[in-house]
Amino acid sequence: MKILIAEDDSISRHILEAILLKWGYDVVSAIDGEDAWNKMREEGAPRLAVLDWMMPGMEGVELCRRIRQESKNKPIYIILLTARGEKDDIVEGLSSGADDYILKPFDKDELRARIDVGRRIIKLQTELLEKEKLQVVFEITGAICHELNQPLQVISANSDLLLIDIKEDDPIYKNIKKIKNQVGLMGQITKKLMKVTRYQTKDYLTSKIVDIDTASMRAE
Repeated sequence: MKILIAEDDSISRHILEAILLKWGYDVVSAIDGEDAWNKMREEGAPRLAVLDWMMPGMEGVELCRRIRQESKNKPIYIILLTARGEKDDIVEGLSSGADDYILKPFDKDELRARIDVGRRIIKLQTELLEKEKLQVVFEITGAICHELNQPLQVISANSDLLLIDIKEDDPIYKNIKKIKNQVGLMGQITKKLMKVTRYQTKDYLTSKIVDIDTASMRAE
């Protein structure tokens, strides 16, 4: 997992880097608030950030505000690193968009525990967003299938009417029969799609598609 460190003091920054690397994190370092802001706007930016409060140019609280405004629909966990431990300071930091804070000089065990909390929260928030996206997809799919069912039924019913008046040895009879069979197959697919609750994908040409046959279905 990537973690952004924003710390203008080079010694403190290197200490944080060494600790987080030892714990197995992929560290992205920023030398001040502006540098951190630019890194957080890049593609594949870290989802967890440890920001020093006092930095030249853009301070940590302002950076928090910008990150929150920019990433409203993306889970990001922000920890403020500060020597300002007064109640008003803590309130200001959390109000700016920080999720947690650590007082300097920090304790390594406390830092690890708070980062672990952040990692778990990001994981839970990401899973929740994925479920919400899937729910929207399922609802849209259900609506589309519902709208398709009526014209499919009309085609199938009219195919039956045509077959009554055509002899079975007539080539047209076979063609209409094929149409009716294919419409029936489309109806079966729409019924399956309306019951899908979880799906897997499979390779198709140069991309992937939903594998309906292995999808989890809602019971009737």
